Amino acid sequence: MSGPKKSRYHTGRKHVDDLIHKLITASGLSEDDYLLKELLVTVLKLKEDETETADVKMMNSAMKELWYSLKVFSPFRHVRKVTVFGSARTPHSSPDYKQAKAFSREIVKNGWMVITGASSGIMSAGNEGAGRNNSFGLSIRLPFETDANPAIKGDSKLVNFKYFFTRKLMFIRESDATVLCPGGFGTHDEGFETLTLVQTGKAPPRPIVCLDPEGSEYWKGWKRFCVQQLQKGQMIDKDDLNLIHFTHDHKDAAKVITHFYSNYHSLRYIRDTLVIRVKQALTQKQMQSINRRFKDMLASGKIEQRLEPFEEEMNEPHTLEYPRVFLHFNRRHHVRIKCLVDALNDG
Repeated sequence: MSGPKKSRYHTGRKHVDDLIHKLITASGLSEDDYLLKELLVTVLKLKEDETETADVKMMNSAMKELWYSLKVFSPFRHVRKVTVFGSARTPHSSPDYKQAKAFSREIVKNGWMVITGASSGIMSAGNEGAGRNNSFGLSIRLPFETDANPAIKGDSKLVNFKYFFTRKLMFIRESDATVLCPGGFGTHDEGFETLTLVQTGKAPPRPIVCLDPEGSEYWKGWKRFCVQQLQKGQMIDKDDLNLIHFTHDHKDAAKVITHFYSNYHSLRYIRDTLVIRVKQALTQKQMQSINRRFKDMLASGKIEQRLEPFEEEMNEPHTLEYPRVFLHFNRRHHVRIKCLVDALNDG
């Protein structure tokens, strides 16, 4: 039994290798396109492994959704964006609705764009406040939510998703801040996912704001639960709730978000080195203070500064003009990166 099976495998593998070679040759891919080559190999291995049709359909749909959404966002890649979450059931007359709309209008004044789930309620308020030109909508196809809100319907920046997981990836990947307005399971799902990704270092630090109207206890009750059950139960670090800013003021929410990027620009890892780009270089005195306050982050050495980019950063031309603060981060508590960014902003 094993002999013929092995023979069929090797015959199939040779066929796939030949297909890969022909495709790469025909497409004109160069040595610099190694990632696209790997993508072709992965796709053709589905045939080699005799992957079930349903699984191939899922991967095909997911790939198309990712490709199209990246294409939509690409022209706006270097414009700051905030994702606004909240209930689709919130009526226009609600204080929650009016506040979400006011926040979106305020953040757009600061040169930002707004991303929502494109449905009704808080999502409609977010798109209305931002205006069509400054809005994105990431819609999910559901039996009971079949249409986008009027503020984003028909716009070229509206993307319709079949899968929640591809949609959720775009909410995080294409935004620089998250605002959570009162909402149901979906809002809390997105909120906890954002917190988890930042807490574990799978997403860069960002402003995460819980916003509700004056007199509301919506987020107050949620915060109490997090403190009593998660923090006191030692299920999260004592500083993890510092990732969230709670406010009743839409202008304060916008101010917190824009201030986060007042000096901080972006970050990346170069092997074991965490590189943080800043708009203004720090003084020697400020660097000494930073080293005293954040020495617990270090795996070795000290926190240093350089004015030139690293060689590995040359593929990110939009960052080359900025000074760098860099360190060998021990990767223990990623909330400390957010604290460090706050310190770099405050000088």
